[in-house]
Amino acid sequence: MSDVKRKIEDHGVIGDLRTCALIANDGTLDYLCWPNLDSPSVFSALLDSDAAGLFSLAPDWAHPRQQQLYLPDTNILQTRWLGPEGVAEMTDYMPICRQHDSLPRLIRRVKMLRGEARFTFHCSPRHDYARAETTASAGPGYIDFSAPGQPTLRLAATVNMTLDQHAATGSFHLKAGEDVAFIFGSSDDPHVTALNTLHCFDETLHYWRHWSRQSTYRGRWQENVQRSALVLKLLTSWQHGSIAAAATFGLPEELGGVRNWDYRAAWIRDASFSMYALMRLGYVDEAQHFTQWVSRCVENSHTDEMRLQVMYRLDSSTELHEMELLNLSGYGNSRPVRIGNDAWQQTQLDIYGELMDAIYLANKYGEAISQRGWQHVSRMIDWVSENWMQADAGIWEMRGEPEHFLHSRLMCWVALDRALRLGLKRSLPMPYARWDSARSAIRQDIWENFWHKEQGHFVSTRGGKHLDASMLLMPLVRFVSATDPDWLATLDAIKIHLVSDGLVKRYNMNETPADGLQGAEGSFAACSFWYVECLARAGRIHEAHFEFEKLLSYANPLGLFAEEFDVRGHALGNFPQALSHLAMISAAFFLNRKLSGEETQWQP
Repeated sequence: MSDVKRKIEDHGVIGDLRTCALIANDGTLDYLCWPNLDSPSVFSALLDSDAAGLFSLAPDWAHPRQQQLYLPDTNILQTRWLGPEGVAEMTDYMPICRQHDSLPRLIRRVKMLRGEARFTFHCSPRHDYARAETTASAGPGYIDFSAPGQPTLRLAATVNMTLDQHAATGSFHLKAGEDVAFIFGSSDDPHVTALNTLHCFDETLHYWRHWSRQSTYRGRWQENVQRSALVLKLLTSWQHGSIAAAATFGLPEELGGVRNWDYRAAWIRDASFSMYALMRLGYVDEAQHFTQWVSRCVENSHTDEMRLQVMYRLDSSTELHEMELLNLSGYGNSRPVRIGNDAWQQTQLDIYGELMDAIYLANKYGEAISQRGWQHVSRMIDWVSENWMQADAGIWEMRGEPEHFLHSRLMCWVALDRALRLGLKRSLPMPYARWDSARSAIRQDIWENFWHKEQGHFVSTRGGKHLDASMLLMPLVRFVSATDPDWLATLDAIKIHLVSDGLVKRYNMNETPADGLQGAEGSFAACSFWYVECLARAGRIHEAHFEFEKLLSYANPLGLFAEEFDVRGHALGNFPQALSHLAMISAAFFLNRKLSGEETQWQP
């Protein structure tokens, strides 16, 4: 990581339920897509050099101590500098977008708490993933940034700014008790020229604290669980009800490698898991908005057979064509930097199980399903009952030939199981015998074709002999008892072959099926938390507790997780990652109940 100026884990994230910004612990805003999370970036220094766009702001001190923290129960971020000269802090936040025509605004307020300091700043947006030629022009109290065919952006401030090669630059001096403010947003937004930010701060603070108070979780690791919930909420679209897999694109799974994907889309799988995590904490409204988003995705899929895509755009549109940004050198020279994701064209049968589980739980904890909603479900389950035996790309989106994956079979079983349970619970019309027959056939297929008698454990592909970490979900979705001897043998095999000091690999790169890509990747955060939960469910409480505490130590100082860990526990992959945080919530939820001696039986 020596050639990386600001590491992934050195960042906090803020947002307004429309987009997100990353801010490093040195005060540099080096990543922002505008106006939406999946819009082109306007600050891209994280994925290139500083010339790709940043907004830096810091005191002119030699070697200050740098800290970041969130105001409790909020997504308002503070960056602090401490040194012999004094103490300074910067508060970064984005007022919540709660109207369809609201445009994002980013507010930075710097305050001197003790001593005095001279601060310097440099703001240089670069439109369209730093591909467009951005020019700057000055007005009274603001500087505008424009590029052909791109929205004009504006930086307003309570201090003087100068133009320097199409950047807003300057310096200012603060004594204890003094502060200055910057607002970044659209030139068409009248709020960007009004520098009375106290009202915005109070509203934003109230929003996040009011939302946090709705959590019903009171167990161990409450701050960690709530931070993860706040991350999931940040990735949720207020307008559409979707939830993005992560805030970023292009951050590598291996430093210098090619596994650099765009996660600014809504995977059916990740979004469904996220809704489950939020519902467990008492957040029901998000689940209702999510089911409405899914309905729009179904309508946009233009299919009579209910064959869903793996992922959709955040607004529920369907196409996410993949391309490479040749102008960006990548984080730590990790190329190519990709936008879009061609996995949208893959077949991944597991998504039906994850979606149906979320629908089932939304009905259990929220409003009853509508007649039209049940008709959509019935058509979807009919399709699954007739197509569960297909080969597919699997949960890990293999880019080789389709395979028969255990996890895909497992989640097709979940789809049928939850649909049958929901139908019985709500006395809904359904072809019970046909669905039940398909559910039984899948169970039989898994035991006959994915159990390796010689090795004495389940395997990841039909007729194969290898493991992958998605198998950890078998007891978590209640397909097999967490204490079944055959499952425990599989858990032990995963521990031997995929686990190192509690960090879990998705699969071994030198084993088939190959994913069709060069290079390696780190350990997967979500799989590591699944492993903890499996240990806890198997009754290995002390082992689970210790491994969980180790995983928490790999979070960054703000409690944020990326997608993966390298061999030293440093963050890799897109950040922050929804799947990592929701898996942490699930592991904490169950482990806390086990440690408290509470009943943990699942009641459908």
